[in-house]
Amino acid sequence: MSAPYLWEKSYPANVRWDAPIETTTLQVLLDRAVEAYGERPALEYRGRRISYRELGGMAERAAAGLLGIGIGGHDAVALYLPNTPFHPIGFFGALRTGARIVHLSPLDAERDLIYKLQDSGARTLVTTNLFRLLPTALRLLAAGHIDRVIIGDDLDWGASQPPPEPFPESATVISFGRLMQRSKPLAHWPDVSKGSIALLQYTGATTGVPKAAVLTHANLTASISSYRTWIGGQTPAGTVPDRVIMVLPLFHIYGLSSIMLRHLASGNELLLRPRFDIESILHDIEVNRATSFPGVPTMWIAMVNHQGIERRDLSSLRVVASGGAPLPVEIADKFHSLTGLPLPSGWGMTETSPAGISPPAGPIRKAGSIGLPLPGIIAEIVALENPRNVLPANMVGELRVKGLNVMQGYWKRPADTAAVIIDGFFLTGDVGYVDDDGYFYLVDRKKEMIISGGFNVYPVKIENAIYEHPNVEEALVIGVPDSYRGEAAKAFVKLKAGAPALTLEALRDFLADRLARHELPTALEIRESLPRTPAGKFSKTELTAAERRKHGAADKQEKTHA
Repeated sequence: MSAPYLWEKSYPANVRWDAPIETTTLQVLLDRAVEAYGERPALEYRGRRISYRELGGMAERAAAGLLGIGIGGHDAVALYLPNTPFHPIGFFGALRTGARIVHLSPLDAERDLIYKLQDSGARTLVTTNLFRLLPTALRLLAAGHIDRVIIGDDLDWGASQPPPEPFPESATVISFGRLMQRSKPLAHWPDVSKGSIALLQYTGATTGVPKAAVLTHANLTASISSYRTWIGGQTPAGTVPDRVIMVLPLFHIYGLSSIMLRHLASGNELLLRPRFDIESILHDIEVNRATSFPGVPTMWIAMVNHQGIERRDLSSLRVVASGGAPLPVEIADKFHSLTGLPLPSGWGMTETSPAGISPPAGPIRKAGSIGLPLPGIIAEIVALENPRNVLPANMVGELRVKGLNVMQGYWKRPADTAAVIIDGFFLTGDVGYVDDDGYFYLVDRKKEMIISGGFNVYPVKIENAIYEHPNVEEALVIGVPDSYRGEAAKAFVKLKAGAPALTLEALRDFLADRLARHELPTALEIRESLPRTPAGKFSKTELTAAERRKHGAADKQEKTHA
């Protein structure tokens, strides 16, 4: 590829790909938002609205309180929180002290929590007394994995069901509310540079041990700058602020950066929701008149298949988006038929903060495409066997990206870093191609690609074809050992409620004119539900592990009989 890049000719009229990308610190980002938007609502949680000025003041008091108990500098602070106001308050508060953030998932197993705490060096944990997080946090404290727990009392935001758990305070068990009440914003804050580490963000560990992407203030604010340049240039002047359904988890990079940080920088209101419930989401749309709903594919699948959805009032929505994983074209088409709105699906990763590639606003121009590189981001397709060999348009290879938003590397893992950052480009592990107009397409993950009888087989392509079956609600495809082909595709399917049984033969017949013969699944398993990650994305990890165990046991039995 050479300048001008292929995608520049397809750019929206009022957006420049080579626009300057601003980098700063996250506390400056919040301070600017407070100054610009003042009394405008920033957050709504359980009916309570918090203005930008209030949010800024709370974050400053949290920072002063944290400094008062000795936190700052290069300390790591772990946030073990669902979507609650304690997250942005703790997030911005800790960053103002100069500390770095470590996100822990409320759905993590205890051993995963211990590993992330030890690996990151975090000795302070911030949590809340909801969803049984408190007992786990106190066990971590008692076992010596952390030095203190700071607990946000959910009663601070009004009564809830179930009621939050009470907790005794001590020198090592500290109430977040009282920590803030005892402190006052300082006249001078610690110096924090934009090159300082802001976040150690652990990846999903679909293969092996979790790794933390090292993201600086500059990385994250570059990502926000790219998003705002892209979206701002396509938004008509005078558009009123958005009311954004914030159900994507803030401990995940998509919810944190693409949604929370970007919308706060733009003066919009976030409707904080701690968990995905389709009726609650519909209430936010119909009653609270939410204008924006960003989700992951599993949420859109649930919505388009929700009983009676065609009779619900979705008219307040003006912007929707899917991210975190590939969105089946069939699901986007169904949503469009319901609402008339396009449901675009872009691309980004933890390692890119997560700005990357996005479709232009408006009607979907190229079905199945993830869109064009955002301003300031270079994307290329390189040969699978040689990441320095850039391929021409329409050839399949690995996606690599470069930009100010790309991570510094993996925390304490120089070998892993060297394997994925080559010549300044991050090798994403995603397999795809770019067309003559600069639109990018993904066909699968490099590590999930199936090699069947010498042919490359892409599970995502098979999944998209299966979604066209009228009785299928959800589908996942993985590679399993095959004595003849070496490896073959196995489909895991959740059927729609009341749908008749589906056999492998019937599925293969349905797919016969949609897939090549070597792409047809050789096995089918019908399930009541399909596994998901804590962020709500589909997960193939446990399916792959179960198949390996099954085939390992079968091989062992065969050798025993032999």
